[in-house]
Amino acid sequence: MLIILCILILAYKMAGKDVSRLLRKVKRFEWKTTIIRLKETLYPHALKVGRAATRPLLQFYYVMSDKKCPTLDKALIYAALVYVISPVDILPRVVYRILGIVDDSLAMAYVYKKVKSKITPQINSRVDDTLNEWFGVEYTVVE
Repeated sequence: MLIILCILILAYKMAGKDVSRLLRKVKRFEWKTTIIRLKETLYPHALKVGRAATRPLLQFYYVMSDKKCPTLDKALIYAALVYVISPVDILPRVVYRILGIVDDSLAMAYVYKKVKSKITPQINSRVDDTLNEWFGVEYTVVE
């Protein structure tokens, strides 16, 4: 139920519609457990898509897990993450190829624009730590 409500909120926001009624329903959910489970779901997806593609997903995840994150932002982030990692799509990648990637990208870009100011250096540090844990430490050669 939470997934459907959050995806509806994302779709309505992208279309410029009022989401207050849907948002009231989403506020009742226990986000803490949902957020913990989401990280467990991200890990196998991350291994498939690689380090670079995982960075924005983890940035979203850590913004969402911040206690100061408003419910609307949590709903938008949750919807974008679930939409991107879910095999169920409005435009399935398997069938529509590039269009299937574009609809995922539009959702991610919309949400990124909404929450980018909340991606702090501390969040980026946590993202780097998680990426290093999942993919190994990445070294830069300095000449």
